[in-house]
Amino acid sequence: MRWEQEYLPPEELKALQLKRLQDVVRRVYERVSFYRKALDERGVKPEHIKYLNDLKLLPITDKETLRQHYPFGMLAVPISDILEVHVSSGTTGDPTVVAYTRHDIGVWSEVMARTIACAGGTKDDIIHNAYGYGLFTGGLGVHYGALELGASVVPVSAGGTKRQIKLIQDFKPTIITCTPSYALYMAEEAREMGVDPRKTSLRIGIFGAEPWSEGMRREIEEAWDLLATDIYGLSEIIGPGVAQECPGQDGLHLWADHFLPEVLDPESLEPVGEGGDGMLVLTTLTKEGMPLLRYATKDIVSINYQTCPHCGRTMPRISKIKGRTDDMLIIRGVNVFPSQIESVLMGIDEVQPHYQLVVTRERGLDELEVWVEVEERIFSDEVRALEALEEKIQLEIEGILGLAVKVKLVEPKTIERSMGKAKRVIDKRKI
Repeated sequence: MRWEQEYLPPEELKALQLKRLQDVVRRVYERVSFYRKALDERGVKPEHIKYLNDLKLLPITDKETLRQHYPFGMLAVPISDILEVHVSSGTTGDPTVVAYTRHDIGVWSEVMARTIACAGGTKDDIIHNAYGYGLFTGGLGVHYGALELGASVVPVSAGGTKRQIKLIQDFKPTIITCTPSYALYMAEEAREMGVDPRKTSLRIGIFGAEPWSEGMRREIEEAWDLLATDIYGLSEIIGPGVAQECPGQDGLHLWADHFLPEVLDPESLEPVGEGGDGMLVLTTLTKEGMPLLRYATKDIVSINYQTCPHCGRTMPRISKIKGRTDDMLIIRGVNVFPSQIESVLMGIDEVQPHYQLVVTRERGLDELEVWVEVEERIFSDEVRALEALEEKIQLEIEGILGLAVKVKLVEPKTIERSMGKAKRVIDKRKI
């Protein structure tokens, strides 16, 4: 299937973007009190947006903005028009709401169908969807896209690795979607089960929700004998389906008819220019329920506006994510902020205010271990008391993150002290 918008001449794309930008600015000014106040403070009215360069007149939105207006303060439609709600984590553990109207689900279905097709998928494919279903947007996003494309989808969701491998053998899917670390973990589990992952029916992988390197791509392709492609998305914008690699693996095609990109210097918020590294900022052009102006993703990328030499699409291409402007970790598709864990630890009497997060990649799967200093008297207690404290901390952290973690209790002064900013995170993953 081919969508003509993906091949629009640059001037036609810009004209479409401007028309949609003017419409979304008018809508949020009329219907979202936060944006009306922010625009009024700048002396900006919707009619002032005459060119795409006028984007700079609009306010930046970020996750903190969404948190402050939790749950439905950013809606541009009545709550009765919302058909589906998802949430993603924030720096304090408060969820960020993502709300969809019927129109929005249609847009999501379309951009995800385009995403699957961009990777090489067709209506004849069977998609093994191992992204999590539920409040996480990954599973349902792929599901909607597969249905829109006309492909078959196996909604396996996350976990149950041995069962997943059995279903791959039985149903013979041709495309797999999951995190890249889980793809490697599954390959290892398959080999332990006596299954050669290189001899399955899979031909394409669509991997995302966490950072991964070209080296990891090569490992996955070698392990499964498939084409490993990168997908980009974030719940606040729509979920998965913002950008996707074609088989040329030369940057992710960003669906700029729906999401208007800027790449800005994180400090000055000035454009860095084509090819320069900066923070990706996105404006939703077609979202109805919760449109966002200039959303700061915190992801560092570069952007290329040239026509793709591999597939001919004229949509801009972003690089793989090169880093973050904040301290957020992405572990198995879950956003983790050290401040979330700190808030848990500081509420436990036996714990001292010194901790460290150690991230490793074991058998292709990301693991988070929380090292916590406890009072000296705790180590004179019985082993059962130590184990009970470990379990208490573990359960409280898992309750906040929705992610299984390990906890290691250590004696006072075990964790290195710093005269400057404490080193809270040791990321041992090679990504």
